[in-house]
Amino acid sequence: MRSQISSLKRSAPQFTFGSITLAVVTLSCLYLHAHFAATAFAYLLVVLLFSLMGSFIASSALCILAIAALAYYFAPPAFTLRIEDPQDLPVVVAFFIVSIVGTHLIGKLRQEREAARVAAGKLQQSAADLEDREKRWRAIFEHNPAMYFMVDEAGTVLNVNTFGATQLGYARAELTGQSVLRVFLEEDRAFVRKCIRRCLEDIGQSRTWDVQKVRKDGSVLWVRENAKAMLWADNQPIVLIACEDITERKRTELALQRSEAHLAQAQELSHTGSFSWNATSGEAFWSKETFRIFQLDPETAPAPQLVIERTHPDDRVSVKETIDRAMRDLRDFEHEYRLLLPDGSVKHIHARARVTRTASGEIEFVGAATDITAARRAEQQLRRSEAYLAEAQHLSHTGSWSWDVYGLDFVYRSAEVDRLFGFSPQESVSIETIRSRIHPDDLPRLQEVQRQAIEHKEGRFEYDFRILLPDGGIRRIHSVAHVVVGSDGNVSELIGTHMDVTEQHAARERLENTLAALRESEQRFRDYAETASDWLWETGPDHQVTHLSEHTSTAGILAKRLMGLPRWDIARDVEEEPEKWRQHRAMLEAHLPFRDLVYRTVNRIGSPIYVRTSGKPFFDGKGNFLGYRGVSTDITATIRADQAEQELRKAQAELAHVTRVTTLGELTTTIAHEINQPLAAIISNADACLGWMGREAPNLSAARSSVEWIIEDAIRASEVIRRVRALAKKGEIEMVALDINEVVKDVIALVTRELVSHRVSLRTELTAALPTILGDRIQLQQVIINLVMNGIEAMEAVTDRTRELLIQSSKDDLGHVQLAVTDCGIGVAEDDADRVLDPFFTTKASGLGMGLSICRSIVEAHGGRLSIVHKDGPGATFQFALPQHKEAVS
Repeated sequence: MRSQISSLKRSAPQFTFGSITLAVVTLSCLYLHAHFAATAFAYLLVVLLFSLMGSFIASSALCILAIAALAYYFAPPAFTLRIEDPQDLPVVVAFFIVSIVGTHLIGKLRQEREAARVAAGKLQQSAADLEDREKRWRAIFEHNPAMYFMVDEAGTVLNVNTFGATQLGYARAELTGQSVLRVFLEEDRAFVRKCIRRCLEDIGQSRTWDVQKVRKDGSVLWVRENAKAMLWADNQPIVLIACEDITERKRTELALQRSEAHLAQAQELSHTGSFSWNATSGEAFWSKETFRIFQLDPETAPAPQLVIERTHPDDRVSVKETIDRAMRDLRDFEHEYRLLLPDGSVKHIHARARVTRTASGEIEFVGAATDITAARRAEQQLRRSEAYLAEAQHLSHTGSWSWDVYGLDFVYRSAEVDRLFGFSPQESVSIETIRSRIHPDDLPRLQEVQRQAIEHKEGRFEYDFRILLPDGGIRRIHSVAHVVVGSDGNVSELIGTHMDVTEQHAARERLENTLAALRESEQRFRDYAETASDWLWETGPDHQVTHLSEHTSTAGILAKRLMGLPRWDIARDVEEEPEKWRQHRAMLEAHLPFRDLVYRTVNRIGSPIYVRTSGKPFFDGKGNFLGYRGVSTDITATIRADQAEQELRKAQAELAHVTRVTTLGELTTTIAHEINQPLAAIISNADACLGWMGREAPNLSAARSSVEWIIEDAIRASEVIRRVRALAKKGEIEMVALDINEVVKDVIALVTRELVSHRVSLRTELTAALPTILGDRIQLQQVIINLVMNGIEAMEAVTDRTRELLIQSSKDDLGHVQLAVTDCGIGVAEDDADRVLDPFFTTKASGLGMGLSICRSIVEAHGGRLSIVHKDGPGATFQFALPQHKEAVS
């Protein structure tokens, strides 16, 4: 409608002036009495002349007006619209056809001329745009901070940008015309040939690969090459290669892979597998070592049911109850159980798990399963060896000892020596006590032996002496000793044995004295037992309990309840550790002594306790087996203390990780903005690329520029994600040489959006060329982020001055690398200055008071110190100093 109105507006002046001109021509012809045909020719000239003005509508109207004027003024009879003369009719028709056709042809010619003029203008503009884009492309190729190579199908460098040549230590002329393979390692050249060949096989298809390049000085850097083959002049193929320096990324990836490999190897060496189980979604994760412990294919989907299926049948009920209880109560659990594997072998497993909550609020169990089979067997072997030695000494009445000839004290004495002298193993024995036990007539002989040993520094000594027992009896001892010479060339110790040979001197006297001593020793032992925390026990030939000392109640055990039960019915870990109990029962059936058997049971209120027990068989005079006698000890407190210490260490690491993740939660807006910016740019450039490619003649240069911008924005987004993943990562501390300024720059990239949203201006004063420090990058980032976020929060209420945050790095008087974060906020009260770094102290309404405390722990673990500096004016300054890396100093 608008175009029709515009056309009418353009036609009106043409029709008006044309009508006036026709009127003038009509009056002239009437005045001159022009012939009909001459007048028609004059009208035709007027119509064609005005048709050059461009409006067909106006020209048609003038044509009709001219015909009417001819018929009215010049066709007789005059002043009528009828043509009476037949000869005039062809003239009118011819006039009408010629005027209409002429008008139309002139209009078409005018349109084509206008279209040609517009096309010429567009062509000229396109040529200018093409020349401008070519200049921009050359500028991008030359000055883009990325390496660009253009090679032919033989691998010869046709062109290289200045940045790429400089990165490799060459001038452009040194690389142009040379084989591109010279900048690659020898072992990688076949790979590069293959990649170039694949590009040439598929013209226009982009290909990417990672490879190492060699600089002119021989150093190596990792690059990611994005290549595409295209047809160049004379239809010859070339390959354009864009190279991105990914050396640091590769080092990070290799470090991560090495860290993961170290973790896997550590788990394999310690026979400890990790696992997690999401109680809400049911998803589970097992480490490689966990699959190996359970002898399951790593491709198997892990689930709690697999644990129950692999568990020894005798332990399944206990394991299922533990899992159900943990699910029901949502609390940490720890238990030991046995696995019955497909090959028939049995493993002892110690599993511990704790309840955590994921970022989405879901409950998750995280823990570890340790194969303790070897430890259990070694423990039993050690106990058996100690029992063998103690029994051998006891059976032979021979005790071993080591005597300090200068300190005049036992360095070591076996239990049998204590028995021979009548000492308690825990009793502190002085020289006066020893002399009081030796017969006065034998003391000179012992002193002489000691003197000879010191003087001669060699030799073997044998001597006899008598021991005056506390009960008045005499024990005759045969001793064999030899000297030990120290590094200073002097005798330091005498090592030997004491053998009871009383029987050889007086069989009858020995028998009587031995019986009397045995009765008194037994009574003394019972007295010791009654006053000690241990308790005595006896079992019959069927290994059922026949006697327990009365003071078992001190351990919370009812003696009456245990009478008549074998030990494996008293224990609560039989199903979890079948191999331990199988070996124990085998020893009992073989009538062998055992030592330090540890098992779990329950006290009289049902709480679990741990008991260590030792025993030896006893027989009648004919050698018939009568049962076992032994002693048991409650070691629950010791085991619980070890468990508590391990939990504390784990809790500290978990708290530091939770703090980092919480900080990331506070930076969600910043992270989203930093990622959305490059993503929006990627979408815009991708739309532009599609537009360039969708043209009738695709503009590859413009499309290529869009793709290059997409790559740059993708790298920006990837870098943000890398930083976030690094902070959220939960792993072992990795101490490496660091530049504190680089750590600060990584932190600034993460908190920039947070500074902008709180209207805080950031100013940095980073001293260049600072010494490197030895530290964990992630933990130090956590400290700096915490200090920056605290500074931002401290300036929330500031409205009368500029909110400015200052980060300074420097070197203090001691040569330490120092970092300070200063704000202009509300500051720290003098009363709070000494407590602000303490755990659980906070001035925030919703704070936990753990942020600065964790920062202080991290800094101190790095050998540094975190402190608050008093400053003039508003605000506060927190700073920490870290020692230089020793290798950097040397």
